[in-house]
Amino acid sequence: MKIVVGIATAGRAPVLAEILRDLRGQIRQPDEIVVCAPSDEDMQGAAEAFPGVRLITGPRGLTRQRNAILAAIPGADVIMFFDDDFLAEPHYLQAVERHLETNARTVVVTGAVLADGIKGPGLDVAEGRAILAARGEGHGPSGPEPVFTGYGCNMALRLAPMRAFGLSFDERLPLYGWQEDVDLSRRLAAHGDVRLLPDARGVHLGVKRGRSSGIKLGYSQVANPLYIAAKKEGYPRTRAWEHIIRNLLSNIVKAIRPEPYIDRRGRLVGNMLAFFDLVRGRMSPERAATL
Repeated sequence: MKIVVGIATAGRAPVLAEILRDLRGQIRQPDEIVVCAPSDEDMQGAAEAFPGVRLITGPRGLTRQRNAILAAIPGADVIMFFDDDFLAEPHYLQAVERHLETNARTVVVTGAVLADGIKGPGLDVAEGRAILAARGEGHGPSGPEPVFTGYGCNMALRLAPMRAFGLSFDERLPLYGWQEDVDLSRRLAAHGDVRLLPDARGVHLGVKRGRSSGIKLGYSQVANPLYIAAKKEGYPRTRAWEHIIRNLLSNIVKAIRPEPYIDRRGRLVGNMLAFFDLVRGRMSPERAATL
């Protein structure tokens, strides 16, 4: 089984280098690592961090960069997408390989996230490594579990069904790609199983550098779920609205006293702009990139 690790990155070269150094400790080494960024500057230090890494440039935007990685690996069996700020335990790839070799119906595998800095101010690399060390290695509390979607920060995709059915990331979801993992997971779910693998564990640092503005993200929080649901490919409209309302209420409540690391007021403005466009029949995910 040829497993390629793919990392889309922008504006986080120092963190990317640390993540690549960490991957040298995987028990089951990736057959190749492919990093895609908008410019060479975004990948400065990557070649030294992991000798042999393949560095490619592509149009800015998570979905476009991930599709560029897919196009660059025609001979791979599995693509393991890690975010450029995800630290994986040393046996992570080994656990993924074992599961996919013995579960032919699994098309998406996502690992257990021990800590997620995206929900707070973010974690630095040292904090992430300390969390991994404190939890120790070993097996999770249970076997693989069915889940609705993979989590884009650590998501392995079986490539045979993707090629057979012409699947890729939807490039109409711009910038950070909000919900792009849900969209592709649900389309793949029509051809197999989506599983959470407790034995594959890691920490998502949630680095704030390189992320979209609050207004852009707020627009995507509304536009992207409704766009994905309208495609009628396994993402119910009721779930989309639940997701939108949860984020909207959070932005309203926290806009009064926003966290210093989240642009809540910008997100709320973006939410309102999306609803305004929705009423006028002009809402589209691409508009987030123009705000």
